Amino acid sequence: MEEKISFRPIDNLVHDIPASLVVFLVALPLCLGIALASGAPLFSGLVAGVVGGIVAGFLSKSPLSVSGPAAGLTTIVIASIVELGSFSLFLSCVVIAGLIQIALGYLKAGTVGHFFPIAVIKGMLAAIGLILILKQVPHALGYDADFEGDESFFQTDGENTFTEIISASEHLSAGAVIVCGLSMAILFFWSQLASRKIKGIKYLPAPLVVVMLGILLNYIFQKFVPVLEIRESHLVSLPDFVPTDVSRLLSLPDFSMLLDLKIYTIAMTLAVVASLETLLSIEAIDKLDPLKRITPLNHELKAQGVANVVSGLLGGLPVTSVIVRSSANVHAGGRTKTSTVLHGILLAFVVFAIPGVLKKIPLASLAGILLMVGYKLTTPEVYREMFVKGKVQFLPFIFTIVAILLTNLLIGIFIGILVSVFFVLKTNFKSAIILVNNKSQYLLKFTKDVSFLHKSSLRKALENVPNGSSLMIDGSRSQFLDADIIETINDFTEGARVKGIIVELKKSYDAMNPLFRKEHEAIKINGSIKRLQT
Repeated sequence: MEEKISFRPIDNLVHDIPASLVVFLVALPLCLGIALASGAPLFSGLVAGVVGGIVAGFLSKSPLSVSGPAAGLTTIVIASIVELGSFSLFLSCVVIAGLIQIALGYLKAGTVGHFFPIAVIKGMLAAIGLILILKQVPHALGYDADFEGDESFFQTDGENTFTEIISASEHLSAGAVIVCGLSMAILFFWSQLASRKIKGIKYLPAPLVVVMLGILLNYIFQKFVPVLEIRESHLVSLPDFVPTDVSRLLSLPDFSMLLDLKIYTIAMTLAVVASLETLLSIEAIDKLDPLKRITPLNHELKAQGVANVVSGLLGGLPVTSVIVRSSANVHAGGRTKTSTVLHGILLAFVVFAIPGVLKKIPLASLAGILLMVGYKLTTPEVYREMFVKGKVQFLPFIFTIVAILLTNLLIGIFIGILVSVFFVLKTNFKSAIILVNNKSQYLLKFTKDVSFLHKSSLRKALENVPNGSSLMIDGSRSQFLDADIIETINDFTEGARVKGIIVELKKSYDAMNPLFRKEHEAIKINGSIKRLQT
């Protein structure tokens, strides 16, 4: 008997609470790493994570999307802070960017998300999976030169994704390798036990077990095997603060430059890029949703806009819907947005309540979790499924993966869309013009509207008509024929006489285009004109 799915949050707590723990563990180092890479205070990354979880999570209608600071915005953030000369001035840009996003939502700009090809979205997910694997290998080996959450091929430390792995292999930490290896083994076997529906397993998230084991193992290394100890530089790093003095860590936005055009240029850039990343992430996560729910994109832009206004006012980084944390939510079994909101609450509570415990978590443990998330996004079955669909789907899929790996998310997506458009146009050209023949009798048929883009295909078809044959051109299905197409037909007809080709236009009374429409014959009856259809 199939399980009846309820969409009420209260009925899904058994799924959402464990999922929120997983998302929290993934989000913590990413929030800190992205803040570090952005040249912003570490606390601003935590603020953005909390606001993204609670505010965006509460207002969003996406059941599985998780919001927070995004790696794709780091270059914009660091350049903007340098240009403005102040993080407080940058925060005013974040607030204005949020207001712009709210306006974009009311203008229904979210519909842009519906134009991302499925092959490109699936390529993006597979690429993110590969990036997670490649970027976490150094952390798994105990080499943490690059910040957590980096998705770009060229890194800020002068390395790239591949050279970083080579460098990591020369500086590996045996303790980190052991911790990561055991973490991945636990995650794998835990999922096997869960699939067998062993009682109690689903209530204890495997990533939580992994983190606890990592802390315990490193304690054992410190006491009994010092050579395996994972040093402080390879543990989760939190800013030092006293909970009672948190208000001193919050940066407030400076609105003193509201009349400066630079503020609005940066705000518009943030709004557009953050909105695109959000729309891409939402489309991708809706594809991963086992229940195939669809998120209203215009509403999502409004929710993200409000979150950015709040984040900017509280001293946080810009917020977007983010794929890695959202994917972790899906694969952890989250069912409703309760898991997203709870992860934000956990992030706020745990950071203030037990920061000392968090600082003991080895990054190798978190690398093990992210490596498994990455594998689930880019399994061999994904590539096999896309290959079976043919080159029209497979090639844009592969181009998107390669482009994202070698550049970044937005550039890769843009290249993937261009490749998809190329194949759409190519397929459209072939299906719009059909040439068939029976011995020396040829039929050239237009199956749809034909524009100047089809001129090359038309000329190739006409070149295949041999001398001394007859050609019937049927355009009854075309309502629109571009002037270039009509001129090409006329030019061929004039030249056909020399080649001995007889050209005839197939005309009918119901043809949509005047060139192929047969006029009704007129006769005069009792002094009035009547049209007869013969």
